This record gives sequence, structure tokens and C-alpha cells, in this order.
Amino acid sequence: MSDEWIKTLADRRRVKFSTQELDEKAFLTAQIEGNKVVYSIMLTNAKNPLSREEVETHFEGELSKRSPKLD
Repeated sequence: MSDEWIKTLADRRRVKFSTQELDEKAFLTAQIEGNKVVYSIMLTNAKNPLSREEVETHFEGELSKRSPKLD
């Protein structure tokens, strides 16, 4: 099973999330719009299917960091 969606954060940044699930494993990604960096996580003992909220929770720490804007 696979899922992909875009969420707008409180600070108005848009993040594209995706998840791919196979048996008891899940591959999760998050990418902030306009950013080349893709955060990814491989869960080896995942409860399938994961809810979108559960996927988003795995990236809260990274997404809470703001990169300085270049002027």
C-alpha cells in the first residue's frame, strides 16, 4: 500500500508526505516544498496501515526546525 499527500504547516510551509507499506515494514518520507532535502525513515516493525497523523508525527522534530532565509 502507498499513500501521498501535502499538508500546510502552521507557519505556511507545505510538506509532501509519502508512505509505502509492505508486510510489517514502512518507508516514510517528508519533503518541504522548494527544498531538495527529503527526510526518510524505514520502520521495520510498523503497524499497517499507518494513519497520516502517525506518519506526520515521525517527522515533527525535523519539520519544527526552520532554516534561515537567504535574502
